[in-house]
Amino acid sequence: MSTTESFVRCADIGWEKMAEGVRRQVLGHGSDLMMVRVEFEKGGIGAMHHHPHRQATYVVAGRFEVKVGDQVTELGTGDVFYAERDVMHGVTALEGGVLLDVFTPIREDFLAPKR
Repeated sequence: MSTTESFVRCADIGWEKMAEGVRRQVLGHGSDLMMVRVEFEKGGIGAMHHHPHRQATYVVAGRFEVKVGDQVTELGTGDVFYAERDVMHGVTALEGGVLLDVFTPIREDFLAPKR
């Protein structure tokens, strides 16, 4: 998707497998903001990681164990977590679900061609 597009039709965007039971779809982005949908099967893991981007994540559906830094909690539909830049974070799907991630600046690594 080009950074100049104003509208996104999810049916036109492919999915990328991230791990067993986890896939993502980059929904849209500009030069400094990106939105990504991540679907999880029950037991799917978003491994602990960190990056130089700030991230806010909305739980669209499901229940997740969420770790941000030294904090661990369970979140469900309608809840949100925030990870400051370079803070370790990750999730485990306690049931199938969907997360909506928002990043600033954009995750250029998500847009790079796969090798």
